[in-house]
Amino acid sequence: MPTAQKLDMSLVPLRTALLDGSLTLEALVNLIYNKIEIFRDHNAWIHVLPKEEVLRKAEALSRLQNKHDLPLFGIPYAVKDNIDVAGIPTTAACEKFSYIPKESADVVKKLDEAGALMIGKTNLDQFATGLVGTRSPYGAVKNSFNPTYIAGGSSAGSAVAVSLGMVSFSLGTDTAGSGRVPAGFNNLFGLKPSKRIISTKGVVPACRSLDCVSIFALNSEDAWLLLDIAKDIATPKSEQIDQPPTSLTYAIPRKEYLNFSGNKEYENLYYKGLEKFNEAGCRQVEIDLSPFLETGALLYEGPWVAERLAAIKDFFESHSDSLLPETRTIIEGANKFSAVDAFLSLYKLDDLKTRITQIMKGIDLIVVPTTPTIYTIEDINREPFALNKNLGYYTNFVNLLDLCAFAVPNGFQSTGLPMGVTMIARAHEENKLLQLGKLFSR
Repeated sequence: MPTAQKLDMSLVPLRTALLDGSLTLEALVNLIYNKIEIFRDHNAWIHVLPKEEVLRKAEALSRLQNKHDLPLFGIPYAVKDNIDVAGIPTTAACEKFSYIPKESADVVKKLDEAGALMIGKTNLDQFATGLVGTRSPYGAVKNSFNPTYIAGGSSAGSAVAVSLGMVSFSLGTDTAGSGRVPAGFNNLFGLKPSKRIISTKGVVPACRSLDCVSIFALNSEDAWLLLDIAKDIATPKSEQIDQPPTSLTYAIPRKEYLNFSGNKEYENLYYKGLEKFNEAGCRQVEIDLSPFLETGALLYEGPWVAERLAAIKDFFESHSDSLLPETRTIIEGANKFSAVDAFLSLYKLDDLKTRITQIMKGIDLIVVPTTPTIYTIEDINREPFALNKNLGYYTNFVNLLDLCAFAVPNGFQSTGLPMGVTMIARAHEENKLLQLGKLFSR
């Protein structure tokens, strides 16, 4: 029987072991709960299901006659705690907001029907407002490689649960980068599909018009198998590739737009990562990133902040004192915008989309660092807003433009902390991200 250290938690080998009997579901559950106890101080979880309950579900799965037909038979997973799971509290990291849903989110239903085994609900930046993973009354989520550093947010717990081997994959959400930043900081593959590809029914909104359910996985193939199962709208199957890498063109920002916040190791790793695209025969071009950055600025400096207030308006009006100061400050910022501001910003976004469409002509994808750098928890506590803003430099614009994105691991700094890059493509062109994501799986 494999030990926790030697167990491969990725989907295909784990499912194979469970089906051929070399690993029992009972043994897997015991290994998982041992790890949960070992890593309790990382604050990855808000609600872990009782072990006895998970063992009962595992036993029921084992008795199924059609288990060989279930693509996720026995695969353990976690759900960010702004996504409903029937009978389990949804808190959005705010205890007073907590409610117990009668029905699971659509995406959770799909995973359960595929045979996956839910372990619990994970910690997040309160109301999914932040890219740091420290804005939670349930404790700052600690980086899986060095606990003095941030795990990234808002889907912090979901990423750490996968990175530390407590589950095989997890669900996050992504509005400003929350499904990508934690992947970059925890050496994971973070897939943010196009809007509405995965249903957001049963998800507590952050910005309803922009929110996406995201996937954290251990490799590229796992991410795309999960997308095929979880998706609500048809997309190209993961095996359907339009063209060979030699005919793909990728863009990088011109040097004046590259931001590494003085982190030379991030800069060197970024350029080293680009060599994988070049070796595969892709063509590189440079682009003007300024309209993308102007778009990203609209997310927190424009009236889209009002959408965060709209999501919890009644609760905020009666219980604003129950929010963390950082969360309350951001959501209160909605009050300075008028309906006129909203329309003016929509006109500006339309203009920016036109400019960006022209820039992206002849380009298959854009490759950027997932973040400019990484910070310690102490850094974030000292400068919570400025540093959080910097982390969204390469992520904030993506959902406003309805692009899809795939954050992939890209090596390690001398400190042992990982660094990631993100590939960005047009809506519904996830298959291009898959094709080049496989380079990083290898």
